[in-house]
Amino acid sequence: MALNGGPMFTFSEAVSFVVNCQDQEEIDEYWGKLLDEGKAQQCGWLKDKYGISWQILPSNLGQLMQNPDPAKANRIMLALMKMVKIDIKMLRNA
Repeated sequence: MALNGGPMFTFSEAVSFVVNCQDQEEIDEYWGKLLDEGKAQQCGWLKDKYGISWQILPSNLGQLMQNPDPAKANRIMLALMKMVKIDIKMLRNA
């Protein structure tokens, strides 16, 4: 539930909703629906048409970023930082 708190309580990135997606198809679906009339941002973030921030992420993002090979983990982080909508295949191939 969300309330309209008036002009003194506005939406900001301090509050965002996270959607953990199982696969690329699910990321694409949520991204497309929530981005309609909204604005894309970096690293899987977007603002919907109401100004609410969302993070559309693969559910295994933490696992990918904690790769036991430090060089691989760094490549994944660098790839992620260049993305707007998350591309799971690109992260795995980093």
